[in-house]
Amino acid sequence: MSDAMDMLGCTDTGLPGLLRMSGADAVVGPAYTLQYVPVAHGEEAPAGDFIDAVPAGSVVVIANDGRTHCTVWGDILAEAALQRGVAGTIIDGACRDVGALRSLGYSLWSRAAYMKTGKHRVRLDALQKPITVCGVRVAPGDIVVADDAGALIVPAALAEATAEAVLKVHAAEEAIRAQLAAGVPLKEARRRNGYNALGMTRQ
Repeated sequence: MSDAMDMLGCTDTGLPGLLRMSGADAVVGPAYTLQYVPVAHGEEAPAGDFIDAVPAGSVVVIANDGRTHCTVWGDILAEAALQRGVAGTIIDGACRDVGALRSLGYSLWSRAAYMKTGKHRVRLDALQKPITVCGVRVAPGDIVVADDAGALIVPAALAEATAEAVLKVHAAEEAIRAQLAAGVPLKEARRRNGYNALGMTRQ
């Protein structure tokens, strides 16, 4: 998928700095976006009650400006998300209850894990609006793709073109594997299948 985005000249859709905290499977789904902002000391800011509105199959994408001193996701939210069929969560910030998240098998990526609650430290400011996560603009409905290597965003308008490019990359890689198994040197197999030219449009 990342190579396909390179082919289309979309080189700034990866979300650097995120690590898989829990879950095992690859996740693909439309983004359901949330924006958190800090609150002044002493200001009341309860936990964000949004999960009941998230459609099944969505990936919750939370912009918390990379804050790692407090969390915006824990095991109770994960349990509710699983009940609703939510595909996973991306956080530009921190989560907590990692052991419980792993026991649940819920797929989550974040910058860090930390125990301090986000209640009365940050508040939910916007829901289903364009946000910026790890320096990347994410609009509601953009496609989130995430696995053990990290996460990236496919703009909704490029979904079809990206799928076509993915098929080209996949076909080239499968051909290379078959030729390697037949004894063809890697350099020659790559040349035969135009592998090094697949990302020529990237900047």
